[in-house]
Amino acid sequence: MSRLFNYFLNGFLVVAPVGLTLYILFALLRWLNDLFAGLSFDIPGLGLLVAIVLITLVGFVAKSFLVRPFLIIMERLLHRTPLVSIIYSSLKDLFDAFVGDNQKFNRPVLVRMSATEQTFKMGFVTQATMAAIHRDDLLAVYFPHSYNFSGELVLVPPTHVTYLNLPSSEVMKFIVSGGVSRLA
Repeated sequence: MSRLFNYFLNGFLVVAPVGLTLYILFALLRWLNDLFAGLSFDIPGLGLLVAIVLITLVGFVAKSFLVRPFLIIMERLLHRTPLVSIIYSSLKDLFDAFVGDNQKFNRPVLVRMSATEQTFKMGFVTQATMAAIHRDDLLAVYFPHSYNFSGELVLVPPTHVTYLNLPSSEVMKFIVSGGVSRLA
């Protein structure tokens, strides 16, 4: 009986991540297709294709020098609207941190957490100086939490930081997996 239970657990560990990933992708595709359900024809994947085309088209138009001033005005309005500004700026900063020209998680580091102990954490330098708070002797390091979309920001002296010559995506995967995935 215990052997059967172990087989079940092993199977669950294989099926659960694959199943959840497929379910999330399927639900996303279904949602995108449902956006265009009013059309008289039903083509699987049409929603995804239309979403990709529309997002690409918006990106193309947004780069236009004629549209840029309107986007700046719209962004200013969003930043000045109470409550909306908190949500918008947080989401914008989050997306900018991962994609775009101003990626923030591109400098993986190993930080010694105590001068007296051999305790280290892996994270990403997000600010090379903390001059804004009159602490040029500190830098900002973000430590993502394992199996979670949260993290903590710690200000540490540069002498406690060792820059890693590893791809940022591999370090992020290593941290988020709780150290289970292998570093390249």
